[in-house]
Amino acid sequence: MYKSEIRPSQIKKLMDKARKLNYDKYLHRVNLVKCRAFSNQSIEFDYPVTALIGPNGGGKTTILGACALLYNSITPRQFFTRNRQLDEEMRNWSIAYDVIDRTKNKTEKLKRTASFSKEKWYRDALDRSVVFFGISRTLPAVERKDLSKFTNKNVVFSEDEIVEIGEIAAKHISKILGKDVSKYSVVNADKFGNISILSGRTETGASYSEFHFGAGESSIIKMVIGIENASPQSLILIEEIENGLHPLATARLVDYLIDVADRKGVQVIFTTHSEHAISSLPAEAVWAAIDGTAIQGKLDIYSLRSLTGEINSELVIYTEDEFAKNWVEAILRSDKDIAFEAIEIYAMGGDGTAVKANKYHHSDPSSKVNSICIIDGDSRQYESESDRVYRLPGEEPELHVFDQIMDKLDECSGMLSVRFMRDFKDSEEIKKIIEDVGMTNRDHHLIYSQIGERVGFIDENIIRSAFLSTWCQKYQNEVKELILQIDKYLPHIKR
Repeated sequence: MYKSEIRPSQIKKLMDKARKLNYDKYLHRVNLVKCRAFSNQSIEFDYPVTALIGPNGGGKTTILGACALLYNSITPRQFFTRNRQLDEEMRNWSIAYDVIDRTKNKTEKLKRTASFSKEKWYRDALDRSVVFFGISRTLPAVERKDLSKFTNKNVVFSEDEIVEIGEIAAKHISKILGKDVSKYSVVNADKFGNISILSGRTETGASYSEFHFGAGESSIIKMVIGIENASPQSLILIEEIENGLHPLATARLVDYLIDVADRKGVQVIFTTHSEHAISSLPAEAVWAAIDGTAIQGKLDIYSLRSLTGEINSELVIYTEDEFAKNWVEAILRSDKDIAFEAIEIYAMGGDGTAVKANKYHHSDPSSKVNSICIIDGDSRQYESESDRVYRLPGEEPELHVFDQIMDKLDECSGMLSVRFMRDFKDSEEIKKIIEDVGMTNRDHHLIYSQIGERVGFIDENIIRSAFLSTWCQKYQNEVKELILQIDKYLPHIKR
């Protein structure tokens, strides 16, 4: 599994910069007042690298195009091509923007709009360098008619037409692809650089053209060259970033985009279906587009299935994070009358995201599966029977479970020892470790991983599961209280 090299401090630095709007040019918010399936949907760019995820036809490209419309360098037809007779649906489309442009206003955000009426687009657009990488970038060279001149045996290129890709670009491309590309070149077929082909080198030094490149390889090389050549504070738009790429290359590419956002102050917005593309991003950097609804948060592919109705379960439960998900799973598994296999539970990367996803799900008239939301005890979201939002016991989940086990540690230590994959006779040692960690821990989110390290480098998930299972056994009243609240939605085993 790929481990991102992006440091938490770098994530925080970029997050703070975006929140303070410390840019000369930056798109802060786009409001789709009316555009395709969207109506009054607002997307805020809280991080300079933003992923748009969702099913095909959900609206990802619509959001991407709406962002592009703000700037003069993009023509509307690049994203919103229209047939005058057939595309009546475009009438009265309207998009609003909150944007930073220090050349126009040094202190305040600007308001801008784009609208379609009377058969044309009206925009009070701004000047900004916009670099767009569409799906066509992954078209193999052998299928591109504009490259046919490179196959003519009489064509010979001068030294001026063969340009090395550059040291900086080569360094970053090599990291993404995992191979040395320092000797690669770009061959220009016209003086404007509009038509070009890549040239590579084998380990023995033999040259070969882009006709023998993989589509993903050439796509990455061209994107990195384009981004490194782009002006600082540019807007980079990428459609289906993972197309033609190995999952590892996809993850490395996003790491590169975060790095270049830091180095050059660029803003990046890309669409994707890949979980690998969002692995390095904070939850605030991910927006899901689903049938005209925009939801912020790090939804995975499985939770998206629940929102689009692509599941066979009888109940969907949305929780705030992985710990809450694991806790709810332990609670439901502890009741033998509940048909647990018919329940899907998703960690949504934030309480607001969980509540919003649940609201969208059970308000969708086409949905055939019930949904509820279970928030953490310290969540600022409100419990609501009508909205099907319920609350876990305690204040902070990890600490609540730990503290309650600590209260009964004398009678639990043997049980925990076995669940830690240790002998029952080690219970006193296990008890001492838990007490020591409880005394020294400063961050309750790390408490289970710290116990795992002390016990013998046991995986945090095993430690967490042991605590949760033991808690369910020792605190059955709290278990029953939550189950009673949601019982009418729970599928039960028919006996």
